[in-house]
Amino acid sequence: QVQVVESGGGLVQPGGSLRLSCAASGDIFRIGVMAWYRQAPGKERVLIAEITTGGLTDYADSVKGRYTISRENANHAVYLQMNALEPEATAVYYCHMNLAANAGVGSVWGQGIQVTVSS
Repeated sequence: QVQVVESGGGLVQPGGSLRLSCAASGDIFRIGVMAWYRQAPGKERVLIAEITTGGLTDYADSVKGRYTISRENANHAVYLQMNALEPEATAVYYCHMNLAANAGVGSVWGQGIQVTVSS
């Protein structure tokens, strides 16, 4: 059984910063691509950033230059550093991981964490 826990969300002023964390635990052999998605009220869930096992990254145009995705393989963790936050960043943020575990290969989602950017 693989467990995924997100942390680091909350309320921040426009222009401020937050760092989201997502860590998996359990009988994990390997974690492949990790990614962050967000879903604003009334909107579809969209891909924000992803990172490969080798550390190659890709970002949505809406966040490129302001957000940074990183990973820590020893801790089965992925992070999202969010700078220069704007109100339109208000959403529920989800991490996603492709992995190989004892039961086979698949993917897992974090529980979702609220980020609110407001003055």
